[in-house]
Amino acid sequence: MPGIIGKKIGMTSLFTADGKYTPVTLIQAGPCVVTQVKTVETDGYEAVQLAYGEKKLKRVTKAEAGHYKKANTTPKKRVAEFTIEEGTSHTLGETVDVNLFIEGEFIDVVGTSKGKGFQGVVKRHGFAGVGGQTHGQHNRARHPGSIGAASWPSRVFKGMRMAGRTGGNRVKIENLVVLRVIADKNLLVVSGSVPGAKNSYVLIEK
Repeated sequence: MPGIIGKKIGMTSLFTADGKYTPVTLIQAGPCVVTQVKTVETDGYEAVQLAYGEKKLKRVTKAEAGHYKKANTTPKKRVAEFTIEEGTSHTLGETVDVNLFIEGEFIDVVGTSKGKGFQGVVKRHGFAGVGGQTHGQHNRARHPGSIGAASWPSRVFKGMRMAGRTGGNRVKIENLVVLRVIADKNLLVVSGSVPGAKNSYVLIEK
């Protein structure tokens, strides 16, 4: 299995084997249930669908309930597809947990970054503003400055960095190291930070 669905628990820190004080993120990785196995014959490609997190039966449609019933499991909150590794096979209803990972290996984590609402150019793009308050300037310290030319091109070019909605994007952090695998609690301790707020869902890819 090339990955698993998890939930970001939060951040802490620990001392690694070489004595370094390292910030880490705790991720609850699984357990996930295989709710569909896609094949070339039936779907045109090979993939395995995993589901994670309990969901109340009254909150799913009849079609969804039937889908989970085929896998002999309860309704789930999150569903994701992963490509099938060559030489491996999976069965409907199979459980995938944190034992998929080993300490010391590198993983990629995909999450949705924290939404920060509508922000100006200083916070959104790291602009420096227009300098001091001298020579008649006022209320310009965090403004973007000039955004276009004169009679040509008589418009603002596409892609101009301006104020706007910030955050809430799909972000992948690559090459995080698995420092601890706590199997009895389905916890992964990974180095560094992971996108998203506490209790947000993430995809962990090997």
